[in-house]
Amino acid sequence: MNVISIEKELKENSYHGRGIIIGKSDDGNNAVMAYFIMGRSENSRNRIFVEDGEGIKTQAFDSSKMTDPSLIIYAPVRVLGNKTIVTNGDQTDTIYDGLDNQYTFEQSLRMREFEPDAPNYTPRISGVLHIEKGTYNFAMSILKSDEGNPESCNGFTFAYENPPAGKARFIHTYMKDENPLPSFEGEPKLVEISGNIDEFSKKIWSSLNEENKISLFVRFIDIKTGKWNTRIINKNVK
Repeated sequence: MNVISIEKELKENSYHGRGIIIGKSDDGNNAVMAYFIMGRSENSRNRIFVEDGEGIKTQAFDSSKMTDPSLIIYAPVRVLGNKTIVTNGDQTDTIYDGLDNQYTFEQSLRMREFEPDAPNYTPRISGVLHIEKGTYNFAMSILKSDEGNPESCNGFTFAYENPPAGKARFIHTYMKDENPLPSFEGEPKLVEISGNIDEFSKKIWSSLNEENKISLFVRFIDIKTGKWNTRIINKNVK
């Protein structure tokens, strides 16, 4: 698999939907994660990311315009000890509770499926980063309908041990902007990571479609100490 430019990948697709990027900084010192949301409807675009303990949650930018909070208000990022969970829905809580009860990442997701938003049946994408005693590994998952068939759910998990510096994996919900929206296909894409947290955050945000982008979360976690730095960028700013 060839390494692709994350900037080029983001710019060439006007609507990725929601996206998760997980990898390692080019200096090899930090675990890197990014989560972004995009939207086409007024209800979906009426959101911001806000800090929530060690993680984040989505919140209505203008509560008077929020028509349906289901599927769009949730906690995308939560931290459980040395594990950081990131998802595009309330399966964040499912994974958190599962890991807390000694289930694996994959086992925790077996009770879930894609979102009930016909005709798109938006995939549930998830990731978990594990940092312990200077070691780092991560896993990603997608739960999606079987070629748009709501009677069947296909689940895939991808595990990455000791990921190389300067590279990441990128998974997103939709292949392109169509109606209905076609689900992501294949394994997470291999993309490059470069720069510090501010440079990387700027690169991602500036590459996302200006009309459809809503919010971006980026976190760099020091692999040796477990300490992190976070950046949040919201298109809607009061």
